[in-house]
Amino acid sequence: MPNPPDRMLKLQDVIGQPAYFAASGARAGKVRDAWFDEHWTLQGLVLDGWCWRPGRARTVRWDDVLVCGADCVFLRSEESIGVRRLKSLPRSFLGGCVRLKELPVVTAEGEQLGRVSDVYFDPNVGTQVVGFELTDGFVSDLKDGRRWLRAPRDPDVFLLGEDAIVVPPLDEDALERVAASDP
Repeated sequence: MPNPPDRMLKLQDVIGQPAYFAASGARAGKVRDAWFDEHWTLQGLVLDGWCWRPGRARTVRWDDVLVCGADCVFLRSEESIGVRRLKSLPRSFLGGCVRLKELPVVTAEGEQLGRVSDVYFDPNVGTQVVGFELTDGFVSDLKDGRRWLRAPRDPDVFLLGEDAIVVPPLDEDALERVAASDP
């Protein structure tokens, strides 16, 4: 299985980027997190900034993200920014009820492959997660590097649970070594 293609973005590279409105160039904030549906399809971004009601966050749906580049994100307009209850964002990368980062990936045979360190997606083709970067811990990452697991085209092949991602039995060769992302 090949390493992730170069055109893919790592979600951790997007988090922390500034977001601007395309029409005015005004700053909308920084990307703080991303949220997903039950098939881990990217639904939108969570932005930093003050919300006047507790338990809420400033968000933008993925449909309103015009460009997700290497250094910044462009949003359609000021009207793209919404305020959502954090509980309405059940699956996200860093927060939410189900947090993708550090979620264990185990095979149906009971072998743990690692924990999710980052996710890859192609912002030009769609929003389905195309791969997972897995970690076995700091020392293992330094010694051997992290591993990349391609996400299946059919989202029902992986069980994306609340406490683990369960994958079919895999050969160790199905995981490619990659350079580690930032923690």
